[in-house]
Amino acid sequence: MDEHPAAPRDRFPQELVAFYGLTRLPREGGWYRRTWAGPERPDGRPEGSAIVMLLTAEPGVFSALHRLPADETWHFYRGDPLTLFLLSEGEPAKGRARTVVLGPDVLGGQHVQFTVGAGTWMAAEVAAGGAWTLFGCTMAPGFTFADYEHGDAGRLTARFPHEAMRIGALSRA
Repeated sequence: MDEHPAAPRDRFPQELVAFYGLTRLPREGGWYRRTWAGPERPDGRPEGSAIVMLLTAEPGVFSALHRLPADETWHFYRGDPLTLFLLSEGEPAKGRARTVVLGPDVLGGQHVQFTVGAGTWMAAEVAAGGAWTLFGCTMAPGFTFADYEHGDAGRLTARFPHEAMRIGALSRA
């Protein structure tokens, strides 16, 4: 894969990487930078945190299935719509898959902001036909890498067999 997240014909994503100082997000995928972390709590976690993130439509560039122990709010900033794939194991939506689209067309059903509940499996990719998406995520209490639980495609497929193809496409070993 190229060092830069966009083909030469579309240099704007490369310019965003440079402007924000984005780096590869380990395991999950995409390019990101933490832009804020609140004061440290007694348990060592920050009170809250925020990141800015970029995904492109290049093969293999997506936010892989993962879950977190706290609610995470996703914010659409610029570019093409972002498809957010959610798998719920908790009540009241246990066993349910859902797709949410973040983008500028709020009157057409897209969201500029969406909160994923704690413990929900989530993955994201640039919507079909798009090239790139710039978005952000905030959490309270804040994110730590110890909180990140990477999705296992085999285990998730066993729990959500009707979503096997989508789980496979949005998973990393």
